[in-house]
Amino acid sequence: MKIAVLHGPNLNLLGQREPDVYGRETLKEIDQRICVAGAELGVEVVTFQSNHEGALIDEIQRRGPEAAGFLINAGGYSHTSIALRDALVGVGRPFVEVHLSNVMARERFRRRSLLAGRALGAIMGFGADSYLLGLRGLVSYLRRAEK
Repeated sequence: MKIAVLHGPNLNLLGQREPDVYGRETLKEIDQRICVAGAELGVEVVTFQSNHEGALIDEIQRRGPEAAGFLINAGGYSHTSIALRDALVGVGRPFVEVHLSNVMARERFRRRSLLAGRALGAIMGFGADSYLLGLRGLVSYLRRAEK
């Protein structure tokens, strides 16, 4: 089973961008943790980050046929991108939305996600652990669906 993990804009700056909000771990460190957790769960994890909406959409379409599901932190695109939502829905794979911070406790414009209505679930506010919790939930869902 392969899980595709997508990181949206500005997540390449993790560890230096607003560490009081997003933590001190770098994206590379987070990806390593996700891959270790995937191995423990017996799944293959592939990761991808882009600051460009179209590149994220291309990656969704490229990975769609081979991925059992997606774990996505779309960053600011969560609140603005109908195209990203359409790509995720279009490939017909389940996905879980994750955020490092609790977006519901932040600025009003962050409280609306265009992805959440089609996601299996959303995990937020646990820093890098949000990814690990989301991965566990997605893999559990996929294994139940296989039966």
